[in-house]
Amino acid sequence: MLTIKRLDQSDAQALIAGARAKAQDIGVPMCIAITDESGQLIAFERMDGGKVTSTTIAIDKAFTAAAARKATHEYGESSQPGKPAFGIHSAISGRLMVVGGGLPVIVDGDVVGGIGLSSGTPAQDMQCAQAGLDHFLASL
Repeated sequence: MLTIKRLDQSDAQALIAGARAKAQDIGVPMCIAITDESGQLIAFERMDGGKVTSTTIAIDKAFTAAAARKATHEYGESSQPGKPAFGIHSAISGRLMVVGGGLPVIVDGDVVGGIGLSSGTPAQDMQCAQAGLDHFLASL
């Protein structure tokens, strides 16, 4: 029998709050997705002005970060031609994201979920995802 640690709704809302605050600070309305440890969506917010096309991207970034247990920008580096993960972005019907903005949520060494953001540049998405993660971890 496995004991699974996963985010609950309160945790998801803390992640969203931290990411939203950073997005407001930098003036970029974001789509913010939170998944459980298996990559299944548990919470989502599209800020007023968040790009419609970023909804799916944010969800897939959170999915990738949680399910693969790796930040999406790390896949970006290793998925270039000639690198070990070249072509991985086309796996799972294109759901694996290789653009920055998705981070695994790790508590006590266990991946308990993922956070994914989209609507800004990859650097802005990563900055807001990290802010969400930092806010959540500070609340533990």
